[in-house]
Amino acid sequence: MLIIAYYNPLVKSLDLCYTIYMKIYSENKKAGFDYEVVEKFQAGMVLFGQEVKSIKTGHINLSGSYVAVRDNEVFLLGVKVPPYQPNNAGADYNEERQKKLLLNKKEIDYLAGKTKTKGFSLIPLKIYDNNGRIKLEFALAKGKKKFDKKEKIKKRDVDREISRELSRN
Repeated sequence: MLIIAYYNPLVKSLDLCYTIYMKIYSENKKAGFDYEVVEKFQAGMVLFGQEVKSIKTGHINLSGSYVAVRDNEVFLLGVKVPPYQPNNAGADYNEERQKKLLLNKKEIDYLAGKTKTKGFSLIPLKIYDNNGRIKLEFALAKGKKKFDKKEKIKKRDVDREISRELSRN
């Protein structure tokens, strides 16, 4: 839950504007390790009813998925959404159906230009609920090299050792 507040100079107090309920359904934790995030975006998704129910119960996997720009439209590809009730799923239900993302034309043009640049890609970070609407947060990112990843692991291990030594003393 995120609470938005603003300062009212007339009353000299904080007034609550509105409350935004955000529930995270799925996160791509490996994205932060494999990619260097340059810029983040959020987009709505075109979903069927059974997909919405399945996502709200947490049955979605973002690993191995990516975002692509095709014919001035943006799609989420490679994400698996199993049926909410497998016995009631229609014969034509596709778990890996590409999902269209809802963005402004300016954002689509910007993303199309940036993804043509060598080394940049669009990766999904998390799927969350924003006031009853399911949103996707994705990032324009650059892939990390293998030695960068090893360096990060070494730094994390050293920091962990230092904190252990400080906590013992």
